[in-house]
Amino acid sequence: IGLAPAAHGGTRTGRAFTGDKSGDFLFKCLYKTGISNNPISIDLNDKLKLKSTYITNFLKCVPPEDKPLSNELTNCSSYFDEEIFSLNKLKVIVTLGKVAFDNCTKIFKNKFKIDKKFYFKHGSIQYISKNIIIIPSYHPSPRNVNTKLLSEEMMVSLLVKAKKLAKI
Repeated sequence: IGLAPAAHGGTRTGRAFTGDKSGDFLFKCLYKTGISNNPISIDLNDKLKLKSTYITNFLKCVPPEDKPLSNELTNCSSYFDEEIFSLNKLKVIVTLGKVAFDNCTKIFKNKFKIDKKFYFKHGSIQYISKNIIIIPSYHPSPRNVNTKLLSEEMMVSLLVKAKKLAKI
């Protein structure tokens, strides 16, 4: 789960994380873990297939200046809420970035009246319920990758962990 479509091209193809450098990085890592059949995502007709994986964004539109306000997050949360709770076989959630993590956990806390605190720490395994695990990740943005906050090795390791936990 990402935060929103990228301001300069991501998701313009109709598929989340397709069409920008963040998506290029993500799909390369998904391919290396065997979750994707292709290391790139170009458009909806590129024959890309994901193994038991669903990719989405919390927000469905690009926020002004690429920084969503709290009221925008609140206004759009019902769309995400409906989308995420329609996934009947949901076992593991990987959030890409702290804002996506915070808002995703907030949705689950509200829905299931969860009191515990969730902490953003890249790669940490946290249980939302006995059946659903959440794993936060740094966002695969060029800035995070170029500054080495997130490396391909770190993302592949996290995705391998998620795959094992989901038993896919």
